[in-house]
Amino acid sequence: MTKSLIRLTTLALLSTVIAASPSVLTTAYAAGSDTPSTPPPSSDSKKGTKDQKLNPTKPDDRAFLDGYRAAYATVYDKHDYTAAIAQLKALKQDDRADVANLIGYSYRKLGDYKVSQAYYERALKADPNHARTWQYYGLWQVEQGNRDQAQYHLTKLASLTGKNSTEYKSLADALAQAPGTGLTY
Repeated sequence: MTKSLIRLTTLALLSTVIAASPSVLTTAYAAGSDTPSTPPPSSDSKKGTKDQKLNPTKPDDRAFLDGYRAAYATVYDKHDYTAAIAQLKALKQDDRADVANLIGYSYRKLGDYKVSQAYYERALKADPNHARTWQYYGLWQVEQGNRDQAQYHLTKLASLTGKNSTEYKSLADALAQAPGTGLTY
């Protein structure tokens, strides 16, 4: 009874939001920034030299950051997903959640859902709390018609970022669409 009441209340609230701003449902915004999160700890992270401890920003870190930012722009500004995948793979850091997530996003935009899924799962293995991956993988679930799984991703996002985050709102908006609309996010 309580679940039915919650669902009915949620449906009424979503209906009100839809009626008040129909443009919200036509655009799903990409989340994130052009600065990746820190990489996962390596098994030899305790073996750093004294110089590495004194100067944590190495030249190859700068090269990685520059390469990541260029790939990010290729994805979100140029929408050249094939080029972005090549740029991201060239970084040789697809065990980092941000990198794997962007590769997965790019494959999804190209329609290669199996490879996209593998990269989303790689991103979550690297960082189980990576909000953008939970969002994008949830949108992947919506596109595949897996609404229960997408709801699970939405619940996970609520616990990670709260219900006012861009990631949560984007996935919630996608789930508010009627099944079978054929929209991609």
